[in-house]
Amino acid sequence: MEMINSWVGEFSDLLIGDRALSVYRATLLVLFGYVVARTLRRFVLRLLPATLSSQHQSMIIGRLVFYVFWALFIVSALRQLGFQLTALLGAAGILTVALGFASQTSASNLISGLFLLTEHPFGIGDVVRIGATTGEVLSIDLLSVKLRTFDNLFVRIPNETLIKSEVTTLTRFPIRRADLTVGIAYKEDIERVQKILMAVADANPLCLEEPKPLFILIGFGDSSVNIQFSVWAKRENFLELKNSIQIEIKQAFDREGIEIPFPHRTIYAGSATGPIPVTMFESGQPDDDNSQPAR
Repeated sequence: MEMINSWVGEFSDLLIGDRALSVYRATLLVLFGYVVARTLRRFVLRLLPATLSSQHQSMIIGRLVFYVFWALFIVSALRQLGFQLTALLGAAGILTVALGFASQTSASNLISGLFLLTEHPFGIGDVVRIGATTGEVLSIDLLSVKLRTFDNLFVRIPNETLIKSEVTTLTRFPIRRADLTVGIAYKEDIERVQKILMAVADANPLCLEEPKPLFILIGFGDSSVNIQFSVWAKRENFLELKNSIQIEIKQAFDREGIEIPFPHRTIYAGSATGPIPVTMFESGQPDDDNSQPAR
């Protein structure tokens, strides 16, 4: 009976005693701090667009404000529960050293994320190519960058990989150049082909007049004269122009009688061998053993 009374007394102290009041205060501090931190984060995000053009910089600064202010309220809540701040700092220092050794990769990604934040090579919504992966940037965090590829796949790339790799931002500038490789037969007049290509570019409404299209003679291939024809388009019209102008070039070549040759191959059996036999038949003639090969 005495044991039951003791348990009841301890439970009552926990609910209505000084210890319970400390727990209530700590809980209220944590909840109130969460609300205040979220409010400050929203307030800061409303002020940042006037000074920052980068969306991911605003996002990271907003998160930093949220966690810093919430951490202050959490520390105050721990003090209400009787924890000594000095002991907490000492334990946090030991924990930080242990975590540093255990999470070197995460620390490297964190430092790389800070470099990305400072350098700002791309932003949220940009299309980037990192190695063999091309996609739209969904978020830029302190540890990784999230992409959505054009076939709707989610790709997470660590920040350390971004720092060490070549990153191409496809949507950095308002215009892009489409490089087209065209092969023509050796018998064709190159100047005439140049005029035809320029006329195709002038007729395409997506092709920009400035910068002007480029006509570059690459060299003489095995079966064709190779030409690079480069046209400029606005960023949002790049793919549409690249598809449409190639169709128009093919139609113009067919209309003007410009030959796009197939690869030519010469079969050589060696000087010590005779010519390769070729058998020719007239139309409708049956294939019999009396047929004589033509040489």
